[in-house]
Amino acid sequence: MIAVSPRQLEVFAAIAALGSVRGAADQLGLTQPAASMALAELERLLGAPLFDRRRRRLHLNEHGRALLPKARDIVERLRDLVAPDAMPSDAPLAIGASNTVGNYLVGDLLGGFVHRHPGARLRLRVGNTAEIVAAVLDFSLDVACIEGPVSNAELEGIPWREDELVVCVRPDHRLADRKRLRAGDFEGERWILRERGSATRGLFEQAASRALGAIDVALELGQSEAIKQAVTAGLGIACLPRVAIGDAVAAGRLVPLRTPFLPLRRTLSLIVHRGRHRGATLRAFLDQALA
Repeated sequence: MIAVSPRQLEVFAAIAALGSVRGAADQLGLTQPAASMALAELERLLGAPLFDRRRRRLHLNEHGRALLPKARDIVERLRDLVAPDAMPSDAPLAIGASNTVGNYLVGDLLGGFVHRHPGARLRLRVGNTAEIVAAVLDFSLDVACIEGPVSNAELEGIPWREDELVVCVRPDHRLADRKRLRAGDFEGERWILRERGSATRGLFEQAASRALGAIDVALELGQSEAIKQAVTAGLGIACLPRVAIGDAVAAGRLVPLRTPFLPLRRTLSLIVHRGRHRGATLRAFLDQALA
């Protein structure tokens, strides 16, 4: 049995968060030599270094990145035994958000929690839905908000709010003034879509395959803002979250189209790994987000 101690894991997690042994020692009330010894012993027991040393700073290496979420989970479970309602200041809550949420709804997602718990530390990672789901599955993220459906049995999905995609064109496009559109009106159009792995792309392609048939994907871009610029430049038409185009519509740069033949509504969901311990910070975040 490997004799890894909770203190060693606690020191490791603190160093990972702060980037230095001195900072971790001060935070945990240890001497710097004691913290250094705890890290050295942990690395000896595991048979591999956990940090790269660069410019007097410690940077997690591949082994450290793999260990960190597991170490934090163990430390948090042990802390919960003693103080189940305490929010530790040395362990930021790692939150993920798919691009629509992270770029346009981050205030709605985080604002209430930050105002209610100003001392809590948060770390936000934004990416496409596939990337964010993978990070929750490997415990790199504690919780996330995504646009797509939750299909993995290891994840719990909690509905957060409704969202809608809309097809949009620039104001001088031939379809911009049409009051009643049919699926056939889109024949020959060039589409600008998000990259594969994006939930926005997935939902649109699913709806389009039924209503429009084969479509011409002229351009793939990784961000909604880039797609808006491309549509404005006349490079094609797009399907984007309504919340993402509000400013461009108000400024007269984009026109949303009415397409009742395309089912483009979806539910944004919070996801948590079923094996993830729900400590005080995570519980408070979920309670606030769902209030």
